Amino acid sequence: MKKIALMAFGLTAGIALGLGTAQAGDAAAGEKVFKKCKSCHTIEADGKNKIGPNLFGIIGKAAAAAEGFKYSDAMTESGVTWTEEALTEFLTKPKDFMPGTKMSFGGLKKAEQIEDLIAYLQANS
Repeated sequence: MKKIALMAFGLTAGIALGLGTAQAGDAAAGEKVFKKCKSCHTIEADGKNKIGPNLFGIIGKAAAAAEGFKYSDAMTESGVTWTEEALTEFLTKPKDFMPGTKMSFGGLKKAEQIEDLIAYLQANS
């Protein structure tokens, strides 16, 4: 009986840990995905804003935090913090996640590309 209880606990804990852990992306592959973003964004420390804001250190920052960039009201008033989950939703369909955003990009279709891009953003945070 004790052995069954321990196995059940281990299985439950393993499932809980698996559901709570984000999939790790490949930062090198994410750098390639970022090429789609480069026409509007920079990622270097102290990089310039372009059509879109500089994204260095974006993970964990509040939305609309890049100095000197004029954000949409939707972004400024969103109250969003750029977590992996928020970025995943935003990068999937930006205008669905944040109606009124100025970002014209339609989104990434492949979950793996999003995971890789987030890994690249994390590496540059």
